[in-house]
Amino acid sequence: MNFDGGNSLKKIVSTAKAALENDDGKDFAEIMSLNHPFSLKTLNISQVPLDPPFDQILYEHFQCSNANIANDYITAFNHQCNVIQIFARMFKTQKEDNWGLPMMSVIIKDMYSLAVKADLVAVANGEMAGSKIDACADMLMTVFRVCASDSRTSIEYTKRWGLMPIINLLFKCYFKTNKLNLCVPLIKAIETNAANKDIKDEFSIADRVTYNYFIGMRHMFKNEFKGADKCLSFAFNNCLRTSKSNKRKILICLIPVKMTLGIMPKVSILNQYNLQEFKNVVEAVKCGNIKLLNDTIEKNAAFFIRAGIYLILEKLKVITLRNLFKKIYLISGSHQIDVARFQIALNWLGLEDVDSDEAECILANMINDGYIKGYISEQHKKIVVSKVSAFPKLSSFL
Repeated sequence: MNFDGGNSLKKIVSTAKAALENDDGKDFAEIMSLNHPFSLKTLNISQVPLDPPFDQILYEHFQCSNANIANDYITAFNHQCNVIQIFARMFKTQKEDNWGLPMMSVIIKDMYSLAVKADLVAVANGEMAGSKIDACADMLMTVFRVCASDSRTSIEYTKRWGLMPIINLLFKCYFKTNKLNLCVPLIKAIETNAANKDIKDEFSIADRVTYNYFIGMRHMFKNEFKGADKCLSFAFNNCLRTSKSNKRKILICLIPVKMTLGIMPKVSILNQYNLQEFKNVVEAVKCGNIKLLNDTIEKNAAFFIRAGIYLILEKLKVITLRNLFKKIYLISGSHQIDVARFQIALNWLGLEDVDSDEAECILANMINDGYIKGYISEQHKKIVVSKVSAFPKLSSFL
């Protein structure tokens, strides 16, 4: 559907009337999509002969489309916010009916896209970064409350089917503005609300993939690696094979999470998704080469910071040091190992500033944190490791 010019206005209105008469949310949603731009130099609401509030909705949409075509993203965003406000009021009055969900899905996605563009313009004009993203989140919450409050309507007609798409966009907003604490009530709305738990697994697979990606990211930032692994693995395994860029984006977080749990990625996966930045990271952790790990993280710091995983990779240093000590333990063939051996290995790898006391401190911290079972004999300057499970599985305590 592609409209342009005055002659097409009649066609749009005609299509809109038919959609409203038949409660056809999909057809009306297509009219409201900014993927089908409509440009008219002069327009007033009298040219939109629909019953209120749909005349206002379509009028604001046309104004938004005009501004968007002109690359006036702030004006376009403001008109799209008006669309959302009018829609939310209308949607709330429609009891035991959810035919407007397809329209809602389209207009909230367009609003978020415009918010991102408008925010860039606002920042260039001297405004604080994230101001338009925050405004977008406020509008999304307006629609969220309408859907969340529809708890007594039957499953078939409930507006609660709109919750996950809205929550996913709110996640995008809060992750962009670093307000992850605001995700908590949204998660509770899906995970702990009795009415919504019943439909959690019935949302579209696309929505569930996005939802699990953000939940996994939140677990990762909170150092909850098992939870992160579960959610990110779901997102990766259920993401369309054709969506290679999305699968790559998920992997960028999933790889360090799995490595933290002791699961190393195959080289073939790194090659398939063009993730060469991780090759030396994997090699360093496996071999216990702390210098190679430090050098690789430093070399690719911009990539890792941009991906939000730099601090997670820092945690791999402990695992790398453990693997180095494990090699020394296996070579020694004894449960009593001189701390000096560990110090010499670190010095040989290029960490020449590490003295005996620091080497002992590193080992003591690994014992304290559960990476190694054993104790340090201060008198003999030895580390005595357990004869049973000296190196516990990382997943057993992380």
